[in-house]
Amino acid sequence: MRFIFKTSYEQDLRLAKHGGHIFWYSLLCLALLAAPWVAPEYWLAQLTFVLIYSIVGLGLMLLAGFTGQFSLGHAAFLGVGAYTQAVLTGMGWPFMLSLACAAGLSAAVGVVVGLPALRLKGIYLGMATLSFGFIVEEVFARWESVTGGNSGKHLVPPEIFGFSFDSTASFYFLCLVITVVATLGILNLLRSPTGRAFVAIRDSEISAQSMGIHLAHYKTLSFSLSAALAGVGGALYAHKLQFISPDQFNILQSIDLLLMIVIGGLGSVHGAFLGAIFLISMPQMISLSKDFLPAAIGQAPGLQAVVYGAVLIAFVLFEPMGLYGRWLKVRTWLQMFPFYRKGMFKRQKSFQKSDRLK
Repeated sequence: MRFIFKTSYEQDLRLAKHGGHIFWYSLLCLALLAAPWVAPEYWLAQLTFVLIYSIVGLGLMLLAGFTGQFSLGHAAFLGVGAYTQAVLTGMGWPFMLSLACAAGLSAAVGVVVGLPALRLKGIYLGMATLSFGFIVEEVFARWESVTGGNSGKHLVPPEIFGFSFDSTASFYFLCLVITVVATLGILNLLRSPTGRAFVAIRDSEISAQSMGIHLAHYKTLSFSLSAALAGVGGALYAHKLQFISPDQFNILQSIDLLLMIVIGGLGSVHGAFLGAIFLISMPQMISLSKDFLPAAIGQAPGLQAVVYGAVLIAFVLFEPMGLYGRWLKVRTWLQMFPFYRKGMFKRQKSFQKSDRLK
């Protein structure tokens, strides 16, 4: 088992804690770069969707996993970014400028949602964001002069400096670069005082406030940054599909996004990527398994929803730390065998907010 002896504060802030991190992440980068030459076009397209949902998952993870503010209407921010990109590129704006505007407008909408939600917590915050999602979906459907209404809106492949990303491989590389930039941005944000303030608010708002952390400022900032990343993901999502309509950004999409970070592992950057892989691969696995199931089960229209619900219940009951938490346990078992103790990852007792004051 590896033990890291830290001798400076700067060592604690490094992105790569040891040489193993550098080796494995370098190997992962090489595999991602080689994917267009070794993977079929269909699976490369699915990997592109994984990257897009990972960007959105990073934003929602920042809000829910690191700040403790849950959102049931995050698909609305995804839709704002998608429609902003569709409208601006349709007017002839450059791709990068349209992408920046999509992120900026989504962030502004996030501030509008975050300010009224400052006094809300738990289920009430979820209800407020859920209502916001319904409102935005209705706006997309009714504002036909801009969004095209229920008829939807078409997009063209993105173009940068005259180069068109019209092939599956080229668009994959574009999404890969943006995902890497977003990931590095989130990792550096979490190492900064702002990221530590987010975590302090998640752990205990009373303790954070007593240390001088401005709750309203940081909660609103978390909403805006989360919405901005969702807007970037929405813009890429729109270009990938080349067609968007209001029903693509409904409550089911918001639930899928929340399901993604819960199953991936709340409070970890890795969880956003693992959750995105689960969200994209699960429908494929269900489709492949239908041929081996009885007709009464395999042809049932609600099979996917039942599987999603069963998986979510199983993770909440048996593995609340998600896929990344399970990997941590497996890694610790391998490193400490045969001295691993079952109680090492025993769930800590949770206290009510009133108990913390006693």
